This record gives sequence, structure tokens and C-alpha cells, in this order.
Amino acid sequence: MTNSASGQQPAIRLRQVFAVALGNGIEFYDFLLYAFFAIQIGKAFFPAHDTRSSLLAALATFGAGFLTRPLGAVVLGGLADRVGRKPMMLISFGLIGVAGLGMALTPSYAAIGAAAPAIVIALRLIQGFALGGEVGASTAFLIEASPPAQRGYYVSLQFVGQNAAALAAGLVGLALSALIGEAALAQWGWRIAFLIGVAIVPIGLVLRHTLPETLHAETAAEPMPALKSYARVAILALVMLTAGTIATYVMNYMTTYAAATLHMPSTLAFGATIAVGMCGTIFTPFAGRLSDRYGRKPLMLIPAAILMIAIWPAFWMIGHFRAGWALYTASAILRTAIAFSQAAILVSITESLPARVRSGGLAVLYAVAISIFGGSTQFMIAWLIGVTGDPLMPAWYLLGSGAIGFVAMLLTHESAPAAVAKPAGWSSQ
Repeated sequence: MTNSASGQQPAIRLRQVFAVALGNGIEFYDFLLYAFFAIQIGKAFFPAHDTRSSLLAALATFGAGFLTRPLGAVVLGGLADRVGRKPMMLISFGLIGVAGLGMALTPSYAAIGAAAPAIVIALRLIQGFALGGEVGASTAFLIEASPPAQRGYYVSLQFVGQNAAALAAGLVGLALSALIGEAALAQWGWRIAFLIGVAIVPIGLVLRHTLPETLHAETAAEPMPALKSYARVAILALVMLTAGTIATYVMNYMTTYAAATLHMPSTLAFGATIAVGMCGTIFTPFAGRLSDRYGRKPLMLIPAAILMIAIWPAFWMIGHFRAGWALYTASAILRTAIAFSQAAILVSITESLPARVRSGGLAVLYAVAISIFGGSTQFMIAWLIGVTGDPLMPAWYLLGSGAIGFVAMLLTHESAPAAVAKPAGWSSQ
């Protein structure tokens, strides 16, 4: 923990920023692989009389990983506000590596019976716990280590890591499906994708060990601020994070949607993940920089409005043409709009919370939103498509959540340092 009485941020080097982004990316890579390989994992661990039932069982287990997100947020996120950001980032990263290795090595249902799905569920719970604490600690670190005029850019690196993880997962999936074929991919090929992520974990641990600590001793010793001082921020944040979570997991479902609902081949379906990951990785840093220059609210509202206009035509185009160009174009447009809006939302929430509760507060808000809606979104979409027979259900789901989130964006206050001063008594570091 930093003991400096001056309250100055520690100097942070480019490789240390990379360590945070890489660590966050690897954690989300392992977590998201489950969604991208849901069909193959369903066949391996949840055999059923029909493919749809197997997929639903796999997606329900994917949702289990969200149940422990709030617990991880409270435990690891809370400790990050008392002990420090760095140790909690190391713990969460180590846990995600253990869970990823377990996913790769767990025998199938055919080999060990009911023990297989039980082990997979336990591993998903560990992954959820780790990610629950990771988001708050790493985002607090980035905002505290950044110059005030570049907070948007630094915090946007949180989403760069996540989108790079989606891109890497898509590239790995595409390469495996092309090299070994769909039969081998379903039997054992998907395990290679998990092992690739595990192989990078030691590098991430070494890099994170070099990070400075951004939590000052005097900040950790401050009394907890009164809930009413940030209750409005918390409520609006929860709504915006919910809308963003649904949007993210609808986009992460595009590969499974294309394969399971539209019956497109895996080589085309995995291309959607690549388009989503590439656009998020490229445009998120631009969104962060623009929010530093023009403020958080314009970068929330304008892309969110564009997203709502584009949702229905994009999904209609995919369903009507059922071609690679339509899937990739629609995925790219939607993900770009989401990327611009989400970067501004995350930095706005983070810099609006007092430093004393920054990690734990953000972690809990993020975990609550994502545990309820991140874990249920893909299952609900698959179930609604099955019940209604309407392949446009993802569009309606996304439109409804986007409209509610837009209202919260309108009501939130501008938080960019150049535009507003913090309330008296709040420590912003």
C-alpha cells in the first residue's frame, strides 16, 4: 500500500498498463470461451436427446459463473479498498488460471458420468468469484494511476482487454474449426483453446507483480462515506451497467446464434466473434480519448442512440441473408456503437465514486448487474427463440434494455474532471 502523504499517483509505465490490460483480457478470455464453445461443451458435459436441450444446459451452467460474481466483488473488491489493488489483482488472476486449466482437463460425461458437469459447475463458480473482484480492483488502479486529463483513455483499456479477449477467442475458434474440422473440435479441439489461455497466465502474473500500489494508506484509513452521498450514482450506474451487460452478452452470443439458430457453419459463425472483438479493441481507446476531450455524457448518449436505431435492421439483415458478410457487417456496426458508449459509462461511474469505496463499490455494482443479466441473457435469448420461433428475439431484447439504459444516461451527471469539481470531502486521488 502506498504510504505517501502527498497523495501523488505512482509513476506507471507502458508495460505495467499492458500488464493490467493483459491480465483482464486473459481472465475474460477464459470466461468467454465457455460461451463461444457452448455447443461443443454442451455435447461433452451435458448430453441430451436433442442439441437444443444440451445447449440450454450448457448456457445455464455458463450462467452459474455469474452467481459468485457478487461474492467475489464483496470479498476481493472490498479487500482492494483496504489492503490494496495489486494483491487482489494477483489473487483473481491466479484463480482464473486454475479454473481455466480445470476446464481444459476435466473428462467428459461419457468418461466419468455426473462428476463431469459437477466439476464444470464448480470451475465456473471459481471463475465468477475471480472476475467479481478483478473488475473493481483493476479499474480503480487504472483511474488512480492515470493523469486526471487522461482517465477516459486509461480506463478504456479495461474494455480493450475484454474485447481483445473476444477477438483472440474468435481467432482461436476459427483456426481450430478450419484446421481440425467440426467433429474433432467438438470432441477435444475446444480444450486447446482453454490451454492457450492458461499458458499465458504465468506471464501475466510476473507482469502484475511489478505494478505499483495506487491505494494510499490515508485513503484506506478513511471512514466509510455515507451511503446517501453516492446513492444516486449507484442507482444510475446499476441501470447503465445492466444495459451494457446485456448488450455485451448479446454480442458475445453472436457465434452461437449464427450456428445454432441460423445454422451457419462454424467457420462463418466464429467470424462474428472476430468482428465483435476487433471493433471493440480498435474503437474503445478512441472512445476513451474522446470522452476526455468532450465529456462522458456525449460519448454515452450519441453512440447509444445510434445503437438503438441500428439494432433491428442489423438483425433483420443477418436473418434474411444468412451470409457471412451480413453477419460480420451487422456485428461490427453494433459492437462499435456499444464500445463507444461503454467506455464513457465505465469511467464516469469509476471517477464518480469516492476513492474509499471505489474498488468495492464498482465491483459490487458491476457484479450485481452482470450476475443477474449477464448470466441470463444468452439463456433467455435461446429460450425465447425456441418458444416464439422468432429469430429476431435478440434484437427485441437488446432494444428494451438499451432504452432503459438511455434514460439513466440522460439523468447522470457529467463527471469529466475538466467539466465538474468533486463534492467536498470526496477523495479522488
